[in-house]
Amino acid sequence: MPQFLNLSRAARLVGETRVALQKKIKDGVLPSFDGMVAAEDLLRIYPDIQFEDNTAFERVAQIKDKAFGKRVFERSLPDKEVLAARLTGLGKELAENHAALKRYQAVVEGLEKQLKRWDSGGAEMGAAAAALRMWMHQELAAGDAQARSTNLTIWDSFLRVMAAHVKIQPSGHEFFVEGADTLLEAALRAGLALNYACSNGNCGQCKARVVSGQIMKVRPHDYVIHEAEKAAGYALMCSNTAVTDVVIEAAEAQSTSDIPLQHITAHVKSIEPLGGQMLLLHLQTPRNNRLRFLAGQNATLQVGHSISAEFPVASCPCDDRNLQFHIRNAPGNRFADYVATRLQNGEAVAVEGPKGEFVLNEDSSRPLIFIAFGSGFAPVKSLIEHATALDTAESVHLYWVTSHEADLYFPNWPRAMADALDNFRYTPLVAGADLETAAGRQKHLINDLLQQVADKYPVLGNFDVYVAGSESLLDAAKEWLLAHGLPGTQLTMGAVR
Repeated sequence: MPQFLNLSRAARLVGETRVALQKKIKDGVLPSFDGMVAAEDLLRIYPDIQFEDNTAFERVAQIKDKAFGKRVFERSLPDKEVLAARLTGLGKELAENHAALKRYQAVVEGLEKQLKRWDSGGAEMGAAAAALRMWMHQELAAGDAQARSTNLTIWDSFLRVMAAHVKIQPSGHEFFVEGADTLLEAALRAGLALNYACSNGNCGQCKARVVSGQIMKVRPHDYVIHEAEKAAGYALMCSNTAVTDVVIEAAEAQSTSDIPLQHITAHVKSIEPLGGQMLLLHLQTPRNNRLRFLAGQNATLQVGHSISAEFPVASCPCDDRNLQFHIRNAPGNRFADYVATRLQNGEAVAVEGPKGEFVLNEDSSRPLIFIAFGSGFAPVKSLIEHATALDTAESVHLYWVTSHEADLYFPNWPRAMADALDNFRYTPLVAGADLETAAGRQKHLINDLLQQVADKYPVLGNFDVYVAGSESLLDAAKEWLLAHGLPGTQLTMGAVR
């Protein structure tokens, strides 16, 4: 009987992205059965899998450590009680399989005895018995040829101990719970916009219903879940983790209108110079009052008593406590001057948000092109990190368009992404003149730069394109993109002041 695996777990086993396997299914290379793939088919397409290494985790670790650069990704063991429960579950499954194997063995032994009786039933019956016996022994011996499939099953069992698979209804989104993460933390890491507020067990906003599988409470909570709700399977995602593979019924934000405006007091964790005139302002929110936002959105920051400005959040919603902002330290800018000369580590900063509609269209499976003009890189960076966490885009290509080489103020990030991901490409485009002040030449300069996009992708209608920058640059880019065949419904633009 073939061993079937869900697509997400199969992708981890072979060290591929889920979207890469989906493409193979679409192209007819990899058969699928109700969203599952057979281990034998997986091994046929990926014959060089090395089960003794850490292939399944290597790519995730590389992305987290090199590209995101905001935390060390620890592949720690689950909580000891969760680990014990998972091992117990696998032990029961092993016992059931062992019992089934014993039953099959008894059937085979009984058949062997019956065949021996046929030997004395005449030449014709004896010949038939001999042929059947030979076939039976050949089939049993063929089990040795399935050793690699057995290795795949063993490795899958190991992954099930390390990480539980979660599917969300009704969206169909999937993610894995690793280490000591709660269901909510793991979902956020995977780029999913589940409902939540305090993430600390007080508000009940992350309440969801467990449809199947086993969860375990790993953190205390003050919010009271009534007995009727408990009986129906409701639990807080911020306080529970998955013991086995589970299916949960949970609400997710479908648009910016699903996320309320929030007022949070964060504190400065660090202020670091980037290239050019840019500063990286890293704020950290309280554990029980994080900023819930969609990638690409903005927030208004207030420092001192009355100095405020709106900036795109340059970090991913998957790490909602750590908010990053790219601040241009330009002369005459009161906010930037305050950040550069007066703001200190640990100081409070008022955060109001999220704001804006420059967000990812998660219903589309088309390849993605991002065009960032200058500091428009900040919201684009957030969108790319989010798209990477979702793992649904067939390919991602970032074009960072700047006036001068020095304006590529964070060059290591896109290079690290390109090194870490097979489906990510990065192309810097430098004008050699000031795009913002090139009166009469701006449109010509942008057209020449964007022609490189058309040279690479002559059929822009196959892509979703996201563009961020100043209003004047957005207008010129929009005119060029629409003239070169990009449908307006596949263009999303975000203005950056």
